[in-house]
Formats: sequence, C-alpha cells, structure tokens
Amino acid sequence: MSAATVPVVLIAEDDDAHAELIARSLESSECACDARRVSDGDEALDYLFRRGGYADANASPAPQLVILDLRLPRVGGVQVLAEMRADRRLRRVPVVVLTTSEAPGDIAAAYDAGASSYVVKPSGLGELRALMRALGDYWLCWNRRG
Repeated sequence: MSAATVPVVLIAEDDDAHAELIARSLESSECACDARRVSDGDEALDYLFRRGGYADANASPAPQLVILDLRLPRVGGVQVLAEMRADRRLRRVPVVVLTTSEAPGDIAAAYDAGASSYVVKPSGLGELRALMRALGDYWLCWNRRG
C-alpha cells in the first residue's frame, strides 16, 4: 500500500494510555493505517471540520474511520457524532464508539446519533489490543464504503 492510500484513523480518546494502545494496535492490524489522535470532543470537531490548527488538509487528512470515546472532555462523544452525521461530507465516515459504558441509554444514544458500531472496552490490555486489531481489519480491510 502506498503512503497516499494508507487510511487515516482518527482516535478521539482522553486517556493517554488507551489512545497509545489503540493506535499501536490499529497500526499493527492486517491493513496498515495512519492513526491520528485528539484528546477531547472539541478538538475532534476541529479536526473533522478543519478548524484552527487542523485547517490544512495536507497536515490533517480526512479520516476513513473514527474511533470515538463517549466520555470526552469539553464536548461529549454523542454530540461529536451528531455533528458529523449532520454534515454531508462526514455522514458516511464509519464511527466506532469505544467506551467503558454498558448502559442501555448510552448505547441507544450512540446509535440514534449515527454510530456505525458500539463496542465496550475490555478490561485487559491484551483483550483491548486484540479487539483493536480485529476492528482495524474489519473496518479498514474488509468493509466497503459507498
């Protein structure tokens, strides 16, 4: 795969250790990717809508997949998702909600806002690593977007 065709994955995660593990696991999946990280919902929206420090499309390429925590500082994950789905340019970008919440209300809110998938973070690091490799393989290698 050439550098121009390597898919970009935006990871919106406020926990540094989780973000690092997610990025490394995705980058080691069957399909290589360029993992980019933002640490709060406001920064995620800036990246997605090319605002502020993310205005340059060459420095901040559009993601082909978003891994989104629900419990983000400043702007919550459900609001980020709703704003993405309201914009025709971002409507089809797959969004995997990756969170610790198993609350039925959170699951319903995420799907109502347009989540492509809702996954509860496993407690073990090895399990999280395996999950992220599997998600990367599915969303970046096997899944076809229109």
